[in-house]
Amino acid sequence: MAAKRRRTFRPAHSEEMRENQLVSLAIDLAEKQLAEGTASSQVITHYLKLGSTRERLEQERLFQENKLLDQKVQYMASAKRVEELYAQALDAMRSYAGREVEEYDDDED
Repeated sequence: MAAKRRRTFRPAHSEEMRENQLVSLAIDLAEKQLAEGTASSQVITHYLKLGSTRERLEQERLFQENKLLDQKVQYMASAKRVEELYAQALDAMRSYAGREVEEYDDDED
């Protein structure tokens, strides 16, 4: 009989790495149980749900929402930059007209 090979990990350097190691072990165990026919109904149901059309649509929705949030953040940064450019342009025009340029405090938004 072949000896069982235990999977070994290097010590985790962060909580996230440790969590990933534990998830990997749990998935390996679930795979073994499914292959041997000893998986609980909860394990079977979990993996059936992962493969469902609804789950794929939900994952796609979350992906699209994340993309939208990223675009909103970029838009806000761009709008702030445009606002700064307008302020600089107005200051330049005031100085050309011989008016004193006002100093703006960026912290007062």
